[in-house]
Amino acid sequence: MAASVRAKVLGILNFPESITSYYNVHLLKYITGNVRHVRRFGDSTNRVPEVEVPFSNGRNLTLSTGKFARFADGCAVAALGDTSVMVTTVSKTKPSPSSFIPLVVDYRQKAAAAGRIPTNFLRRELGPTEKEILTSRLIDRSLRPLFPVGYSYETQIMCNLLAVDGVNDPDVISINAASAALALSDIPWNGPVGAVRVGFSNNEIVINPTRRELSQSILNLVVSATRHNLVVMLEAAAENILQQDFLKAIRAGVKECQNVIQAIQQLQKHYGKAKREFEPLQVPSEAVLEAIRSLSEMRLREIFRDHTHDKLSRDLAVSAVRTDVVDKLKHSFDEDVDINSVTECFNRVSKETFRSLVFEDNIRCDGRSLEELRNISCQIDLYKPLHGSSLFQRGQTQVFCTVALDSPESAMKMDAVTMLTSGLKEKNFFLHYEFPPYATKEIGRVGPVGRRELGHGALAEKGLRPVVSRDFPFTIRLTSEVLESNGSSSMATVCGGSLALMDAGVPISSPAAGVAIGLISRYTGSDTKHMEDYKLLTDILGIEDYMGDMDFKLAGTKKGITALQADIKIPGLPLKVVMEAVQQATDAKSKIIDIMNETLSKTRKQRKENWPVSEQLEVPPQKRAKFLGLGGSNVKRLLVETGVQVTQIEDSIFSVFAPNQAAMNEAKELIDEFLTTEREPELEFGAIYTAKIVEVRDIGVMVTLFPTMTPALLHNSQLDQRKVNHPSALGLEVGDEIQVKYFGRDPVSGLMRLSRKVLQGPSSAVVRNLGDKSCSS
Repeated sequence: MAASVRAKVLGILNFPESITSYYNVHLLKYITGNVRHVRRFGDSTNRVPEVEVPFSNGRNLTLSTGKFARFADGCAVAALGDTSVMVTTVSKTKPSPSSFIPLVVDYRQKAAAAGRIPTNFLRRELGPTEKEILTSRLIDRSLRPLFPVGYSYETQIMCNLLAVDGVNDPDVISINAASAALALSDIPWNGPVGAVRVGFSNNEIVINPTRRELSQSILNLVVSATRHNLVVMLEAAAENILQQDFLKAIRAGVKECQNVIQAIQQLQKHYGKAKREFEPLQVPSEAVLEAIRSLSEMRLREIFRDHTHDKLSRDLAVSAVRTDVVDKLKHSFDEDVDINSVTECFNRVSKETFRSLVFEDNIRCDGRSLEELRNISCQIDLYKPLHGSSLFQRGQTQVFCTVALDSPESAMKMDAVTMLTSGLKEKNFFLHYEFPPYATKEIGRVGPVGRRELGHGALAEKGLRPVVSRDFPFTIRLTSEVLESNGSSSMATVCGGSLALMDAGVPISSPAAGVAIGLISRYTGSDTKHMEDYKLLTDILGIEDYMGDMDFKLAGTKKGITALQADIKIPGLPLKVVMEAVQQATDAKSKIIDIMNETLSKTRKQRKENWPVSEQLEVPPQKRAKFLGLGGSNVKRLLVETGVQVTQIEDSIFSVFAPNQAAMNEAKELIDEFLTTEREPELEFGAIYTAKIVEVRDIGVMVTLFPTMTPALLHNSQLDQRKVNHPSALGLEVGDEIQVKYFGRDPVSGLMRLSRKVLQGPSSAVVRNLGDKSCSS
C-alpha cells in the first residue's frame, strides 16, 4: 500500500528520477503526517524542512535542508539574522591509501553575498584570503575529531556564503551548517557538533554577539562541543581576561552548544540518510600484529626511557627499529605482507608504548616531570640595524623574532567582505610566522605561505595584540622565523615576539608568554566522557603532540589570558580536563614570564639611532601650496631624497614620518626651504613679459622672466621677422632686457614657448615685468 501511494505521489509531482531516489521516503512521511514541514521543489509557497535553535539571549539560528545542491552527499543552510551560509559535503566511495583522514574544508567569502564587487583587476574572487584560510581551519578542527578511526575516504566540505548582513559573523554559522550537512549525509561521522561565539562585556556573557557587541567585548571565544558537554574545539582572543571569567565563558558556551546539537539531531532523525558502511585500512593478521609487538615493544620502551635522547637521535632510533621489524617480517611470513599496513601497525604499537610509559613512570621521555618546563634562554638586540630583535630558545625549539616599524601608510588593508564582517579596515600591527624546512632537518619547497603557517602566525598575533598600545604612531610588523622546532613554536613566537617588541621600544602593557599543554588519556571505545585516567603534560615536545590527544595552546600575561587554541584529537574532552588544562597553562606562563623578565622586563626607554621618527607639522593655509609644491612635487622630492613620507591629517596639519632622526633633520631643512621660497608666478597665455637674457648661444638666447625661473630658450627663429643666424647679429648680449610673448608650454617636452618676432608689429598689449614685480604699458 505504501509503495503504491508513494509511486502515485511521485508521478503527480513529476520529480526527476535522480531526486526521487533520495526524497521519496520524506514525501511518504509527509503523506502519512509524520513530518510537519516538507517543501515541494519549485513551490515557493511552502516551507523547506527546517528547525530553529533558540539561544538564551533570544536570538534564533535556523537550519534547513532539501532546497539547494541536492546531488551532494549532504547539504544544509544555516541562517542567523540575515547572514546565511550553505555547506555541502561530498565523500568518495573508494578509500585512499592515506593513513590519516583526507578531509578538506574550503570556506570562501563571496563579495556578491555582501552586495559588493571585488576590487582586484579581474573583479572576481581569486585565491583564498587569510580570513578564509583561518576560518577553514576553524571548521576543520571542529569536525575532524569525530570521524571514525580508520576512515580514509576523501571528503570535501565547501562553505558558500549566500548572504552577509554585516552584523553576524558567518564563521560560527558555517561550523553549524557543516555539522548539519555531515549529520544529514551518509558519510560515517560521530557527530553532530554545535558551535557558538561567546563574548564578555560589562561582566556579562553574550552568546553569538553582533559585530558591534563584539567590538565592546573583551573576549572573542568560539566553542565547538558535542553531546554530553564534551568540548571538541576552542579558539579565543581576549583583552587580558581573568581566568575565572574565561572558564565561566567556556562553560556557558558548551551549554548553549547543546541546543544546536539537539536541533541537528531532530533534523537528522527525519531527513538524514543512513550512514554507509566503510572498510578501514587493511589490517595484518593477528599473528603478524603479535609479531610486530613482540619484536618492537621492549626496544621501544628502552628508547623512550632513555632521557639522553634528543629529537633527532630518538627519531633515528625509532626509525631503525621500524626498519628492522619490517625486514624480519618479510623473511618470517610466507604470505605477502603489506608494508604500509605493517608500518601503520608499528606506529600504533609505538604510540601505545609511549603513552603507557607516561602512566607507569609519571616521567616523560626527556626526563621531565609532567608539569616541568624545558630549559629557557633569551637574547635581545642581536643586530644593530634592526629596530627590535630577540632569540627565544625553549629546549630544542628556537625562534628568531624581528620588529620593523614603518609609517601608518604601511598598515595592512582588509578586503571588502572582511571589513564588513569584522569591522576592521586595516591593521597597524601584524605578525608573520615562517617555518622553513630546515627547522626539522628536512628539505622542502619554499613558496607561498601555507595554511599551517598562517594559523600559527594568527594565533601568536592574537596573543600579543592586546598588550600593544593602540596609540603607537607607527605600523608594526613582527616576523617570527622558526630556526629549530621540537614542539610549540607558535607559543615560542609569543614569548620571543614580546621581547622583540620591548626591544623595539613599542609600549606594551605587560610582557606576554605562551605555553602548550598536552594530554595522554585512557578511555573505552569512543566514550571520552568517562575517562579511566589521564595525564596533562606542560610544555610538550613534538613527539608528545604527535602521540598525545591534545595540543592546548594558551597565551597571556601574568594578569590574564589573551589567546587560546585547543586542538583536540579525541571525540570530545570533559569540561573538568579543560579547566585543569587552563589552570596548568596559567601557572606555566607565569613561570616563563619570570624567566623572560631576567632579560628584559619592560619596554626599552633609551632610543636607538635607527628608530623611526614621527612628528606633526602645522602649515598655515596661505603657505600650504608652497609646502606641497605643484602637483605634490615637494612631497615627492622629500620621499626620494630623504625617505620621509608626508600624510595630510587635517587641512593644515600634516604627519611627517622619517626612517631615522638624521632623515628627519634633512627633511626639516628642505621644508624650511620650501616655505621660504617664493612661489612661482602663474604665466598668462598670450601675455607679453619683459625677459632678461642670461646666456647667448648659437641657436638662440636663454632668458628668464622672473629671478627664480629656470632659463628658457628663445630660438633664433623667434628673435626677429628676418632670418637670424646668430643672436649677435641683432646686438643681443647677456643682461639685455627684451619683450617676449608667452604661448604656454610644449605638451610633449614641457618647455616654455616664447616669441619676440610676433611683437615687431603694432601692439596694444600690456607688458608685464616679473623681475621687479612692476607692470608697464
